[in-house]
Amino acid sequence: MPDTAQTPKGPRHVAIIMDGNGRWAQARKRPRLFGHQAGAKRVREVVEACPGLGIKYLTVFAFSTENWKRTQVEVAGLMNLFRRYIVKETRNLTQAGVRVRFIGDRVRLDSKLIDLMDTLEAATQHNDLVHLTIALNYGGRDEVARATKRLARDVAEGRLRPEDVDEETLPKYLDTRVLPDPDLVIRTSGEARISNFLLWQSAYSEYEFIDTLWPDFTSAELERLCRSFGRRDRRFGAVPA
Repeated sequence: MPDTAQTPKGPRHVAIIMDGNGRWAQARKRPRLFGHQAGAKRVREVVEACPGLGIKYLTVFAFSTENWKRTQVEVAGLMNLFRRYIVKETRNLTQAGVRVRFIGDRVRLDSKLIDLMDTLEAATQHNDLVHLTIALNYGGRDEVARATKRLARDVAEGRLRPEDVDEETLPKYLDTRVLPDPDLVIRTSGEARISNFLLWQSAYSEYEFIDTLWPDFTSAELERLCRSFGRRDRRFGAVPA
C-alpha cells in the first residue's frame, strides 16, 4: 500500500468521472455491459487505495441524468448491475470502514434499487475511514435546480430572507452539503469535458484528463495523479506572497 508520507500535499477529496467502459468492451468485441461490469470491479481497488494516499473522500460518477438516453437494454443492464453491486459489496464496505452516500435524483429509480441504497447508507453510516459518494441519476444542473427550488421554498415560507442569500447559502441545499468540495477531479478515457458533474463544487478543483479507460485504471495511476496534484501551486485567485 502506498506510503501516505510520500504524498503530503495530496488531495483529500477526489472525484472521478469513470468513462470508457463501453469502448473498453468494444475493443475486446464484447457487449458494452461487459465493460460496465469490469468498471464496477475497478471501484473496489480504488476505494481500497484511498487510505494509503490520504484520500478521505471519494466521489464517483456512476450514472448521469443524460444516461437515460442510452438503449433500454444498456440502461436496464446498468440498473441491474447497480443492484448486484450493492448486494455484493455491502458487507465488504461495512467491514472496511467505508461510509457510502448516494447523490442524485431518485425519482426515476426503481423502488428495489432505492431500498438497497437506503440499506447501504444506513449500514455504513457510522464508518469514517473513507467516505464514498456514488452519483447515481445525477446531473450538476439538475442538482442546482433542485437546490434552488428548496432555497426558494424556504424564502417563500419565511425561513430565509432574500437579502441573506449569498454564495455560501446554495451549497447548504446541494446533495453534497455534508461533503467538502473536491480537490481533484479525474476523467478517464481521453475525453476533456466535465459532463455536468459537480458543477458548483468543482469551481476551484484541479483537473486531470487521462487517456486510460476506466476498467484499466489502477491504484498506481491514482497514486501518480495524487503526486502530480501535490506539485501544483493552488492559489485560489490570489498571488504568491
